[in-house]
Amino acid sequence: MKIIDAQVHIWSKTVVPTSGLHRKVSQFTAEEVLREMDEAGVDAALIHPPSGWDPDANALAIEAARKYPDRFAVMGQFPLDRPENRKLIHGWRDQPGMMGLRWPLLLPEHQKWLYDGSLEWLWPAAEREGLPIAMMGGIFLPKFRDIAERHPDLRMILDHCGLNRNGRDAEAFIHLDELVAMAKLPNVAVKATGAPHYSTEAYPFRNIQDGLHRIFDAFGPKRVFWGTDITRMPCSYRQCVTFFTEEMPWLKGQDLEDVMGRSLCAWIGWDYKF
Repeated sequence: MKIIDAQVHIWSKTVVPTSGLHRKVSQFTAEEVLREMDEAGVDAALIHPPSGWDPDANALAIEAARKYPDRFAVMGQFPLDRPENRKLIHGWRDQPGMMGLRWPLLLPEHQKWLYDGSLEWLWPAAEREGLPIAMMGGIFLPKFRDIAERHPDLRMILDHCGLNRNGRDAEAFIHLDELVAMAKLPNVAVKATGAPHYSTEAYPFRNIQDGLHRIFDAFGPKRVFWGTDITRMPCSYRQCVTFFTEEMPWLKGQDLEDVMGRSLCAWIGWDYKF
């Protein structure tokens, strides 16, 4: 079974990452993550450039995909507050390894763009170009759903299980009913990245398994993508893998193969050789 991580970060130009619990190191290179992937039995990974703390992260990710085309692809980004960047959408996938777009929109000043009309050009443009978009939609589920409903041909991905980013244990699942209801929209998928972060328990994080099961039952194996966001996980890379491959009795066979990589590649158009 091929295993593809739906989210990793690499960076090179920062003092320390400014976001959350990520490793406080000045750089984390493609070669470093490859070593950890090899140790964990991970075949490939989708890089999400952390431009919030490394302004050159997008170019770094593209270079990694160019250098290691069988190991990396990219969900890239560009500054949304510069109107001149809108033209970048056309031909975006011509860049090495580029699969789509991702903006977390974590900061309040960025989230306001969702409501003031600043991003209304983006959704139809990405829809026309066939570019999937990933966002931390769990912190603005109603708006995420609104966009998905208005643009049914835009493939959208909810980052980090679509859960309450600031909650752990039961608090992480406070919007679970709203989340699973969104599964009725066929253009919405869930990136099951960062799951161990949501539990205060030790591996195998049993207190969040039922919630993850509900998400899987709602979206199905074609729209749930395993991944790690490894630089902020509270466990080893290998445990991130075995949490899904060994600890969830309801995830087996073809469904497991889909969740661990096949479905991600199909959703974003990554022509990975399985």
